[in-house]
Amino acid sequence: MSGTRDPEGRRLRILRGACEVIAEVGVGNTTHRLVASRAGVPLGATTYYFATLDDLVGAALAHASAETVALLEEWVRRAHDAEDLPGVLTALTAEYLADRPRALVEYELYLAAARSPQLRGFAVAWVEGVGDFLAGRVGRRAAAAALAVLDGTMLQVLTLGTALDEEQLRWSLDRVMGAAAP
Repeated sequence: MSGTRDPEGRRLRILRGACEVIAEVGVGNTTHRLVASRAGVPLGATTYYFATLDDLVGAALAHASAETVALLEEWVRRAHDAEDLPGVLTALTAEYLADRPRALVEYELYLAAARSPQLRGFAVAWVEGVGDFLAGRVGRRAAAAALAVLDGTMLQVLTLGTALDEEQLRWSLDRVMGAAAP
């Protein structure tokens, strides 16, 4: 059994399993039992690596946060010199939302940051990362408006279970960013 010979691999499976469970049932309904089942490990393994449920959820959200920071860096890299910034942001948003479970985990983390100061760094990283990048291209006010459009659109798609209306998102981003000067 490779899981017993690879403690870090087992820990990572537990974290990924926890992320999947959080995406499906939310932070408040996540249990050691659900995570162990999803990760394919004995229940005792989750408590071996994470003594409390708070430790497990916190580690899973930190794992998701690290992945989000990497995603943010990719967004900035791909949009850096884009002539059609609204078009690129729309395409990036569509790609992001295509992985619904991942997006749900990240939005759970984003919302959990409202109640947990130790998780706020994640939300700040997203807002400042995207906001600072966009501000350099379109100015602070337009960047804030574009970020609100992106967040609102993603939240609606995830909440309502609808498909992303790419044409509408592009139109909205074009309006809020096109009228601004840096």
